[in-house]
Amino acid sequence: MTFAANFAACTRTKKQTMTISESAVAFTVQPIGRIHSTLLRLEDCPLQGSENAPAASLEIYRPYLDGIKNLAVGDKLLLLTWFHLADRNVLTCYRRNMVGGEVFGVFSTRSPDRPNPIGLHEVTVLEIIDECTIKIFPMEALNGTPVIDIKPLI
Repeated sequence: MTFAANFAACTRTKKQTMTISESAVAFTVQPIGRIHSTLLRLEDCPLQGSENAPAASLEIYRPYLDGIKNLAVGDKLLLLTWFHLADRNVLTCYRRNMVGGEVFGVFSTRSPDRPNPIGLHEVTVLEIIDECTIKIFPMEALNGTPVIDIKPLI
């Protein structure tokens, strides 16, 4: 699916489904929301949230609003995102873009390019903007990145 098609599919009223299959085992991951950010190009995204990542808005799709009940300003959260533009065929890469350096297995890196491109982001709730929108910081993910889960940081 192209970025434009993926982005267009992410709306408050329409659910997008990503299905992954292996033999007879299959499961589905559904986005529960998306990131709204000033980061518009992959090359603009910091490698980690602690590297000058901006604040962003987390939009929760209406069917999942009960799931954010009781979130409050100051809460620390782990967001799981789906890096929809990632190269899912990568098994080896350079660490921290050190091209020409040692090659590592992707599972020993934080590269967004990987077979299952799940992003993990530690953020703080800065503001509850409205029933569907939460301002968070820091967020190094690209504008339009699908959010697949939220967990409290404990």
